Amino acid sequence: MPTDPQQYDPDLGRKFVFVTGGVMSGLGKGITAASTGRLLSNAGFDVTAVKIDPYLNVDAGTMNPYQHGEVYVLKDGGEVDLDLGNYERFLGVDMTSDHNVTTGKVYKNVIERERAGDYLGNTVQVIPHITDDIKRRIREAAEGSDVCLIEIGGTVGDIEGMPYLEALRQFAHEEDDADILFTHVTLVPYSKNGEQKTKPTQHSVKELRSIGLQPDILVGRSENKLDPETREKIALFCDVPKNAVFSNPDVEDIYHVPLMVESEGLDEYVMDRLNLTEEALPREERSTEWRDLVTRERTESVDIALVGKYDLEDAYMSVHEALKHAGIELGVEVNVNWVDADEMADHHTERLEEADGVVVPGGFGSRGTEGKVEAIRYAREHDVPFLGLCLGFQMAVVEHARNILGLEGANSAEIDGDTPYPVIDLLPEQYETEEMGATMRLGTHDTDIDAGTLAAEVYGDTSCTERHRHRYEVNPEYIPKLEADGLTFSGYAGNRMEIVERKDHPYFIGTQFHPEFRSRPDRASPPFVGLVDAVLDLQETDEDETEVSA
Repeated sequence: MPTDPQQYDPDLGRKFVFVTGGVMSGLGKGITAASTGRLLSNAGFDVTAVKIDPYLNVDAGTMNPYQHGEVYVLKDGGEVDLDLGNYERFLGVDMTSDHNVTTGKVYKNVIERERAGDYLGNTVQVIPHITDDIKRRIREAAEGSDVCLIEIGGTVGDIEGMPYLEALRQFAHEEDDADILFTHVTLVPYSKNGEQKTKPTQHSVKELRSIGLQPDILVGRSENKLDPETREKIALFCDVPKNAVFSNPDVEDIYHVPLMVESEGLDEYVMDRLNLTEEALPREERSTEWRDLVTRERTESVDIALVGKYDLEDAYMSVHEALKHAGIELGVEVNVNWVDADEMADHHTERLEEADGVVVPGGFGSRGTEGKVEAIRYAREHDVPFLGLCLGFQMAVVEHARNILGLEGANSAEIDGDTPYPVIDLLPEQYETEEMGATMRLGTHDTDIDAGTLAAEVYGDTSCTERHRHRYEVNPEYIPKLEADGLTFSGYAGNRMEIVERKDHPYFIGTQFHPEFRSRPDRASPPFVGLVDAVLDLQETDEDETEVSA
């Protein structure tokens, strides 16, 4: 039964920073907000975030990665926009699905309430019913934190974003000026003669003001820092103080954005406007862990082949970031080389022979799976360190069944419903499932690990807790036969196989779960660290052998 709509509490939450975007999407609103949050956290504040996605999907679970990038999975099983991954990595917190607001969620809830009679006698409208539900979700997610960052997806002026901007306008009337801040991120492009142009920003702010919102802070995204003249012009025509106009230029690594934001003084300005300066830790007492981590010297480099079917880095963002985190921990520069699984059947040897390690990530559907199997075979036969994630784990089992056990035609029932050897089959609880959204095995689950195995060495423990997103699993009927000739299932949850490894290989491990979703710059994922460490060990062995032969 839906909750009483009158339970909206305008007193929930303490300080709010709303972040909108103008001119075009993909400017980096989320990174700007997350970087500001990182600095506020360094200053001693409890910071959380909310991402608003104005699409009609209830969640991101059924969306194609080509449209919005990877589907990020939260600890409670929420399938959300990849920006939530950035917030977790930057803020160092675990969020829940309550921190992702979509139009689908809002309208679904309001319509269910209407059908249940919660609005009996009233005409249900966008104002106040939809806007109240939006505000309720923001406040409930903000409860218990010092500062809540709210990013509104899309661009100001998009028709689907209008109810959210109206909710923000109402929010401003409910809060004291010192408890709410509006930050607008816009593009400052260059003309052909190299001049920074402010007109797009002016029009974007004009659009925002026509809705009844006046930005307190403007952040200009550009290739380089904003020129003093550009700042002055933006301040004059957009009616903000000059010291409220900040640069956010391109940087080589997104983890350096907090350093850029700090050098601009954006965090100090935010704390001043929110009356938090007196509560903040003195600068000399603030954490420098983030700066120390992301500026750590990396003396060596390794090349990792990422074998997937989506030729888009955002589709595998968390995998890229987890490899980067492993590099940070080990002091190594990790270069990720894209390998298209669709082209692997004919060209896998030449595409992989320059790689120091191989990662086969998750995915759905049959496209590219044969190429992934060939990549796994190459890594196994050539002793190349290998990490398989979810579908990569399953394809490692398929490769073993086909090429080691001789089970010709072995496959996943997802890929080939007529396979004579369905070594990967549908989860039993999925047999009666009809709907696609939010019906997989999702979220955090515990895995038991056998002592003395590679997995136990990697995790330094006989158990681990990781996030899942799958509908298929290793077929229990084939487990005794599969555990032959070097293959071992070293991690499991009851009779469900979670980790596979090879005893006859320097580093060969696959996980049914997605360890990349819990990886952080200051807490690198163990399987990824193990992969990069194995590459370094092999490189060191090769160097020693070269010196001996010389």
